Amino acid sequence: LKSQRMNNSTCFFLVQVILMLTKLYDFNLGSVTESSLWRSTDYGTTYEKLNEKVGVKTILSYLYVSPNNKRKIMLLTDPEVESSLLISSDEGATYQKYRLNFYILSLLFHPEQEDWILAYGHDQKLYSSVEFGRRWQLVHERLSISILLLSIFNLTVYLEIQYALCLVVVAEALYVTCKLQNCTEANKGKPFPGYIDPNSLVVQDEYVFVQVSTGGRPIYYVSSRRDVFTPMKLPKYTLPKDLHVISTDENRVVAAVQEWNQNDTCNLYVSEAGGIYYTLALENVMSSMGPEGNVMIDLYEVAGIKGMFLANKKLNNEVKTYITYNKGRDWRLLQAPSADLRENRIHCMLVSGLRGLSGIEKRQHYQLSICFGKHDCNCSAPLSIGSIGAELTSSNVSMFITSDAGNTWRQIFDEEYSVLYLDQGGALVAIRHTPLPIRHLWLSFDEGRVWNKYSFTSSPLFVDGVLGEPGEETLIMTIFGHVSHRSEWQLVKIDFRSIFNRRCIESDYVPWDLHDQGERCLMGVRRVYRKLKPIARCVMGKTYSVTMISEPCDCTESDFECDYGFERRADGKCTPAFWFLPSSMSRTCTTEHTYLNSTGYRKVVSNNCTGGVIEQYTARRHLCPSQAPRGLHLVTSEGKLTATIASNVTFLVFLEEGDGSKTSITVDFGDGNAFTYSNVSSIEDGIKHIYKNVGIYRVSATAENSLGSETVLLFLHITCQLESIHLSTPFVAVKNKEVNLTVVLSPSQVGTVTYIWWFGNNSEPVITLEGSVAFTFSREGISIVTVQVSAGNTILQDRKTIAVHEYFRSHLLAFSSNLDDHNPDVAEWRLDVSRVIKTSMVQATGVNPEQLLVTVLPGLPTAAEFFLLSDKQLTEGKPDKTLSELVLSALNQNLVQFTLRPGVQITVYAAHLSAAPLVDTSENHSGSAMLMLLSVVVVGLAVFLIYKFKRKIPGLHVYAAMQDEKEQEMIQSPVSPTDSTPSCSSQRELLTSLEPLDTEPNTQTIGEYYTVHSTLKRFFY
Repeated sequence: LKSQRMNNSTCFFLVQVILMLTKLYDFNLGSVTESSLWRSTDYGTTYEKLNEKVGVKTILSYLYVSPNNKRKIMLLTDPEVESSLLISSDEGATYQKYRLNFYILSLLFHPEQEDWILAYGHDQKLYSSVEFGRRWQLVHERLSISILLLSIFNLTVYLEIQYALCLVVVAEALYVTCKLQNCTEANKGKPFPGYIDPNSLVVQDEYVFVQVSTGGRPIYYVSSRRDVFTPMKLPKYTLPKDLHVISTDENRVVAAVQEWNQNDTCNLYVSEAGGIYYTLALENVMSSMGPEGNVMIDLYEVAGIKGMFLANKKLNNEVKTYITYNKGRDWRLLQAPSADLRENRIHCMLVSGLRGLSGIEKRQHYQLSICFGKHDCNCSAPLSIGSIGAELTSSNVSMFITSDAGNTWRQIFDEEYSVLYLDQGGALVAIRHTPLPIRHLWLSFDEGRVWNKYSFTSSPLFVDGVLGEPGEETLIMTIFGHVSHRSEWQLVKIDFRSIFNRRCIESDYVPWDLHDQGERCLMGVRRVYRKLKPIARCVMGKTYSVTMISEPCDCTESDFECDYGFERRADGKCTPAFWFLPSSMSRTCTTEHTYLNSTGYRKVVSNNCTGGVIEQYTARRHLCPSQAPRGLHLVTSEGKLTATIASNVTFLVFLEEGDGSKTSITVDFGDGNAFTYSNVSSIEDGIKHIYKNVGIYRVSATAENSLGSETVLLFLHITCQLESIHLSTPFVAVKNKEVNLTVVLSPSQVGTVTYIWWFGNNSEPVITLEGSVAFTFSREGISIVTVQVSAGNTILQDRKTIAVHEYFRSHLLAFSSNLDDHNPDVAEWRLDVSRVIKTSMVQATGVNPEQLLVTVLPGLPTAAEFFLLSDKQLTEGKPDKTLSELVLSALNQNLVQFTLRPGVQITVYAAHLSAAPLVDTSENHSGSAMLMLLSVVVVGLAVFLIYKFKRKIPGLHVYAAMQDEKEQEMIQSPVSPTDSTPSCSSQRELLTSLEPLDTEPNTQTIGEYYTVHSTLKRFFY
């Protein structure tokens, strides 16, 4: 069959129906310009083109088959052309087209309900359908989904969502669930109480995993059977950099952990049924980065044989392959073949590096299954790709096969081949991996001992892939490729049914014992299989049953692995690790009256042994001893030491040792609130508290019973979002005179703040914890001051330009009152008005523009200040007094005016608010300057009296945070705790009001903040 040359294709086998979607990609246009849908009803002998049934001009993008009903097909159109889907209920024979009002980015089918589908759209909306896409219902809006899963637990369908809180830079995410049948906002749950790391959600079987990074170190949590989340307990000094869940089969978690000292390897850990406590199974397993950025772990699971794994381990800079038959409890080196393909003897004790297993694909969780299908297959004959020797390279790979489940291996090819199982392993088909065109394949009926060569095409073909019916029972396969790089695709169907002349009978089989180097009790069971004789050439069929006998064995020491906190010695005994105290396992006594005292061993999960030494190695139940509380922990649910004002902070308190039912817990939140709980179990879900004020709080928890007590502290930073900053600087500064620079925050109290200053061209910043600095400019000219304020995750910046001169005169300006009605009090407006005022003054007085500077001051009523600079060529560096009198005269005669907008005329005049009309920076002070100095002294004295007697005087701002000494223990909390409105805005309103706070004589000042404003803006000595 010839078809158009396709950029990619999708193919599905539906009993005898094959559906194939091909797309033509135009590299010049950078898009798909044509698609074709093909259908075969005779296992690929003939194909029918269905473009007329789906629309001749329709461009299809994806083809889906319901995982629960292979007759139901769904096609998605290219969203760049149209947004539609086509549905078929008769294995793709006919289609119905449905328009969509959204573009589907991804689809998720329910694992059991054939008509239930989730769709995530380009508009960040989530839709659900219970009619196989015919109708859609909106589930959630504005959802930036990183992980979307459907799961079933206790016959209830759950929608598992991890979505980001920030669409630009994803720093943290939430884990949300809801029942798909009623997924409304009110019914959504939050199983994990805090934020989780983006893309860290894993839902697998009965387990849910999340990751939370704290202080640069990840903490992994697990929930079993949708119970509460619990930190995963790896050995104490594992210190993982990364963790991957490999398997959750049979109620046990297998995890690959890359530890702090590993780069290209990882360690395998296995858990008990709860997925909480982990012990080491194998060290230094090879890992690598996959083509799509995913981590690949060299661990392979043999399907059909419970507990059998193969792994590549790095040992002394060499890669060796190990095998286990009891889920990682014991590992041994893989035995090398006794001879190579040419019958030459091999003197080697092990195989170096299994690179993969042929004929199968990588699973999502980095495993390779040696056999397919729902039933046990011929698992005595798995295949592998590897080499014999010290290293594995791409140039020395060979093909190996085992006929006794990994005990012995033999070489079948000295090159890499793709191998497919036919008839559940009754026959093997091999096709060579090569960039050259081929026309032959090889067929074996005796587990790879003898291979027969067959021709599948008359002319050589560049093979691009092999298609087979899902499952190992197939006897039909399709090879697709092309004759040349410019030719169309060629599909070749191969039907092997004619090779087999009869169905297999009982005499065609022989019994076979599963064993590990002679040990027949594996995973507590002795299993006897039957397999086809090498000389039999018959069809086993889908009704073939593998297992003949399965009986339990007596328990031995090999059926038990080391328990959490124990390590296996060279003699095979499990002893406590140096960091582990066996008595600490009685922590269950914090909620129960009895506990299990570990023997250092635990039975391997899914091991079915009975009797024997089971009593000797099983943990024993004891009454909880009476002891003082020990190992008290106090943390926040999110593992952070910061929280936002007015948010719910959840504290978690747990005790490692002590009778929890008789131990009371007292929690002091540090803000005057403290609560006592009668026992530990009453606070298992955490303690919620809301802080109303910004500050650093000393939170304490005390556990106490009749035998003693223990206290633990936590210092919690309550912060508020920094919204804006303003750098307050003088417009003109005196050379070699110290100048104060101040940053004003909004809101004024946001928590711990760091200030970073840059002055002029200095590349090194000055870092302070205070919002004010004093700086001396040593050069005349224009200097730029930049400040950055860091508060939490927020960094804001402001920059000001300062004119530095050795001599100048200055005076305040006032304006006609109508200017205040048009003053928005923003920096840009002040700059523009300053420029207009300067232009008006130059026109009215004839002053050299280079000698005049004008700045409009922030706030209302509108005020400004002008500066007269010296002309050194005329006045020897000092400002000309005649010129000053000229400017003042023009101002007093209302000669300085400008038009703000049509009909709005503004008059500028000299302000008469101080004893001296001009401020002179020269050393010879005039009488008016002395009067100004006197006025400043008077103002300073007034401030002192106000502070001393704490009187209310309008126009003077004094702020102090007061608190009874019996109330909260808070560091630098600027707002009175009596304020009942816990929000950043309320703080800002309080700190900018004109009314000071009254204080009572019997109060203690915790933190005091003073701000003084007066009409005198600046005084130069």
